[in-house]
Amino acid sequence: MSDMITADLVDLDLSADTKEAAARALAERMAALGRVTDLDGFLADVAAREAQMPTGLDGGIGIPHCRSEHVTEPTLAFGRSAAGVDFGAADGPADLIFLIAAPAGADDAHLTILSSLARQLMNADFTDALRAARDAGSAAALIRGDADAVPVPEDAGSAAPTRGGAGEAPGAHAVAEGASEGARGAGESAGSANSGVNGASGGEGSASGAAGSASGAQSGAKDSAAVPVAASAGTAAGSTGPAAAGADARSVTAPDGPPFRIVAVTSCPTGIAHTYMAAESLETAGRDAGVELVVETQGSAGFTRLDPAVIAAADGVIFAHDVPVREKDRFAGKPTVDVGVKAGINRPADLITEVREKAARGEVSTGAPAGAGTPVERAGEPGEGYGTKLRTWLMTGVSYMVPFVAAGGLLIALGFAIGGWEINKAPSVMEHFDWTQVDSWGALLFQIGGVAFGFLVPVLAGYIAYGMADRPGLVPGFVGGAISLTINAGFLGGLAAGLIAGGVVMAIQRVRIPPVLRGIMPVVVIPLISTLIVGFLMFVVIGKPIAEAQQAMTDWLDGLSGTNAVLLGVLLGLMMCFDLGGPVNKVAYAFATAGIAVADPSDSAMQVMAAVMAAGMVPPLAMALATTVRGKLFTRTERENGKAAWVLGASFISEGAIPFAAADPLRVIPASMAGGAVTGALSMAFGATLRAPHGGIFVVPLIGNPLLYLVAIAAGVCVTTALVVALKGMRKPVPGTGPGEPGTAAATPEAKQPVAA
Repeated sequence: MSDMITADLVDLDLSADTKEAAARALAERMAALGRVTDLDGFLADVAAREAQMPTGLDGGIGIPHCRSEHVTEPTLAFGRSAAGVDFGAADGPADLIFLIAAPAGADDAHLTILSSLARQLMNADFTDALRAARDAGSAAALIRGDADAVPVPEDAGSAAPTRGGAGEAPGAHAVAEGASEGARGAGESAGSANSGVNGASGGEGSASGAAGSASGAQSGAKDSAAVPVAASAGTAAGSTGPAAAGADARSVTAPDGPPFRIVAVTSCPTGIAHTYMAAESLETAGRDAGVELVVETQGSAGFTRLDPAVIAAADGVIFAHDVPVREKDRFAGKPTVDVGVKAGINRPADLITEVREKAARGEVSTGAPAGAGTPVERAGEPGEGYGTKLRTWLMTGVSYMVPFVAAGGLLIALGFAIGGWEINKAPSVMEHFDWTQVDSWGALLFQIGGVAFGFLVPVLAGYIAYGMADRPGLVPGFVGGAISLTINAGFLGGLAAGLIAGGVVMAIQRVRIPPVLRGIMPVVVIPLISTLIVGFLMFVVIGKPIAEAQQAMTDWLDGLSGTNAVLLGVLLGLMMCFDLGGPVNKVAYAFATAGIAVADPSDSAMQVMAAVMAAGMVPPLAMALATTVRGKLFTRTERENGKAAWVLGASFISEGAIPFAAADPLRVIPASMAGGAVTGALSMAFGATLRAPHGGIFVVPLIGNPLLYLVAIAAGVCVTTALVVALKGMRKPVPGTGPGEPGTAAATPEAKQPVAA
């Protein structure tokens, strides 16, 4: 780690009072050494990572971090704040702040070293020594793990008060040497595992890699009853302790029987810090609880799969993650606790207790955590409200449905463009296809698109159920969606079928099952019972009312005209531009695609689709235009993003405006909504129609009234551009910024609030 942190990257008197200012102060040190090429661009990446999940940890620690194309080499900067800086931790401000910068293509060896540091942050003596450091050089040496910088626990304890917190590893009194061990392990082999107090698997091939540090030797010498250590897949973690040889997870059998065995998986969006800190915290809590606990860290450097024999022998499973667990089915059929990664850091003992209680009650999972109620495509923390969970489940289904909508809709639109509006009456191409006739090709495109459209409702229902209950929800979900088509319940029927299927499977998973039947549950019992229940409810109980509601919605769309149509266009335009690809945007898009996801959509439904796509194109195109006409109001990074926004906006990718909205939401979002409302209203007023659900300007030839449609888009873009330029021109200049380089979100607290995307 000698080249990752030096005295020049340490600030022991950090005076920042906000996390944005703290990140900027430390990032400026990186930029001064040439390790960050674009300060504002890097800070934008840090802010984007911070928006995903706060990086404050209990125990007074803040670890803002990110991967960025503006970083030339892996770098670590450290700041110590006397007043503390709020990074979102439950126990208050952080006084120890580590800014971790990794290049977009950082190699495994450097990520191994960063993960070693993350583990060391759970060591109380390590953090106490940093609080007691008297100069930047000694602090940098301590973080690097230099031999002459290793603190003596008594000195560290007397020099600085120990800050308590759930984030500190219970009973962690070892010497901080994991970082240097990690550096040595990384230097020996790029595939070796990251190391720390306990060591964890980290790369393909060899997963050992000096897991035992000097602290492990000391603790092993003090206590002859060796405690569990996280081992790699099929390889014992190397250790200097007396009981290290030949075991995947060390422990001494208790007098009354074998110890309780737990396997765990940790992961976070970046895969650099929280992943390994959660692993360290769980391992330490496992030692204190007297259980065998093995952790699979699914970090940025990849992951080494746990030995199937270790998983098979486990009595329980803990998932501490904020991104989907890879190859999750390996852990099916066991008591499972599924939480966010910060819970693994802050309350590991509670998780161990919870999984032991589930094992005692006989609760098991069948591919999804038993009773956890957490969707596979997670977007929130445990304890989130039902409304948030419902939105996540629905968005899971919509996200899987959209590619079918796009492919099918574009093929149908091309079929009409090539073969004319009567192509829907053409005979099957199986019966008649002439290679030399244009109409035959038009019919082929139309019929392929129609088949793709036939999957929309089943896919929607199936993946809503999947989002609720994982793979066991797919069969009843798809069957329920197909029944919805059969009874003409359409899109609404698919929504209901998916929710019912997921709920039924989750209920079955909560039933206590004898161990002898666990093997056939996911293959036979759950698909059979859940499909029977969903089919009965859809055919006999709720199918007819939903079909009537679907027909009522279709009739309402058909009856839209005049002022009502314009007002609907305004509403849809506002929704499309509110969160730029977020949940509200997706609701408007799903409403539009539901109208055209039939064999013969009405003109009103196609007008709604046209208005939605037009409004969604406005924000990125307007940001691109604004950076062109008034570049001095934007940072260099924003001007570069503006060039890309031309293409993204023209392609109907609303997310192209997210960098601008994240940096300045109070100006960009209202301006975007105003322009989107204008475009939506004009598109509806002009009667523009669209059969394809995607494509942007590339499907203009398929649009009804294409010239007026382009006028509507141009009007909205001009409105948004004018408002953004006016609002940005009214703001006060930020001190310390040069001409043409206005302050960014990192320097202006008001502009740091992230937009949902």
